[in-house]
Amino acid sequence: MALFILQTTATVSLFLLLATTSVSLLHASGDKGHGSLVLGLTHVRAVSPPRVAAATSDMIEPLRGFRDGYLISLNLGTPPQVIPVYMDTGSDLTWVPCGNISFECMDCDDYRHHKLVAAFSPSYSSSALRDLCTSPLCADVHSSDNPYDPCAVAGCSISTLVSGGCPRPCPSFSYTYGAGGLVVGSLTRDTLRVHTQSSAATGEVPGFCFGCVGSTFREPIGIAGFGKGALSLPSQLGFLRKGFSHCFLSFKYVNNPNFTSPLVVGSLAISSKEHFLFTPLLKSPTYPNYYYIGLEGISIGNDTMAIAPSNLRSFDPDGNGGMLIDSGTTYTHLPEPFYSLLLSKMESTIVYTRSSEYERRTGFDLCYETPCSDGSCSDNLPSVTFHFLNSVKLSLPKENYFYAVSAPRGSMVVKCFLLQIMDDGGYGPAGVFGSFQQQNMEVVYDLEKERIGFQPMDCASSAARYGLHRK
Repeated sequence: MALFILQTTATVSLFLLLATTSVSLLHASGDKGHGSLVLGLTHVRAVSPPRVAAATSDMIEPLRGFRDGYLISLNLGTPPQVIPVYMDTGSDLTWVPCGNISFECMDCDDYRHHKLVAAFSPSYSSSALRDLCTSPLCADVHSSDNPYDPCAVAGCSISTLVSGGCPRPCPSFSYTYGAGGLVVGSLTRDTLRVHTQSSAATGEVPGFCFGCVGSTFREPIGIAGFGKGALSLPSQLGFLRKGFSHCFLSFKYVNNPNFTSPLVVGSLAISSKEHFLFTPLLKSPTYPNYYYIGLEGISIGNDTMAIAPSNLRSFDPDGNGGMLIDSGTTYTHLPEPFYSLLLSKMESTIVYTRSSEYERRTGFDLCYETPCSDGSCSDNLPSVTFHFLNSVKLSLPKENYFYAVSAPRGSMVVKCFLLQIMDDGGYGPAGVFGSFQQQNMEVVYDLEKERIGFQPMDCASSAARYGLHRK
């Protein structure tokens, strides 16, 4: 999802400060409740992951489509409590709502009809512990270059600061996302249970560190961070030297509990994948914990490739640029004037009637009335191919970029072009490759070889091979 800012207090005045300094991406609503989920990022220092009890085997977890993203269920505590959270390759912190009664989410009315059983109760777990101020993850969540600082905030004496033996708990933190999202909580450790390669077995990870969040602004559902920072889920489980993969089912399966998308973490995710199309991961000097790839251009139909600006494949001296690949941003975002160039090319090849009504309703820039009769909606909309570094040509399935936003009326249905403009003020990534454009393809994060691979895939069949579908 996500790009983020970390600070150490939770006051309203701090929130206003954070909101003005965060990097925000465009938030636009789509059809059928699928809003564009977008978070934002700031500089986060790279730290060495702490030693934790890593998973004993590869993980295979089901992801369930929900509204504007994909949920992974975290099995936390003793006895276990199951908490669904968004899987997010664009952030590090894993956090869950805490307190069935006391959890509060401001400005979350849009989710009032989508209540999830999503609150964790530390008092009901015999293995839950508050993380200490001496923990390296405490310093990380406070984004402090001084490891003594969280202990000083906790009120430790100078003698315990020097000796590193202060027993005080890690102070509460605040963590902000783009478009104004904010969470406030405390670092907690508890046992995490994961599904191993054998679907009938589970592995236990004691001491897994996560945010226990009691109040949020515009963040009604928790998040599992899959970035490269020390706080992320793959980092804590010891998989950063390996990798992970996902295969997102089409959004037509959203809210269908019988169909889930496979998430594979560990060696299994990257083995026997040499036939995939791999593009190198780019290293941002300012945002080292995120996954960047380089975009060379985009082809519309049979037209020649539109050359992408150089900032979509390289960074400026301040670390801005590159294309972030992010499961937590719904739609792909592209900068101007490249975005308008693509719209112009797309518009020049389409003969259907524009629907200004649905463009106003949805916020998308190109919507067309396309033929639909006898239950079959076929059209002659042009193809879209992304050209990434290393000569990787990725032709998107048509439903990944033109999506029906209306019910059929007579013999017509309205479809909209689901790419959006990157409105970031020139800071952070120059573009984002979102989850909607990643549907029905297996995406492999080969962290050992520092590359990302793509392969068109029937993700429903892939999930069935892992035994993830219900009968």
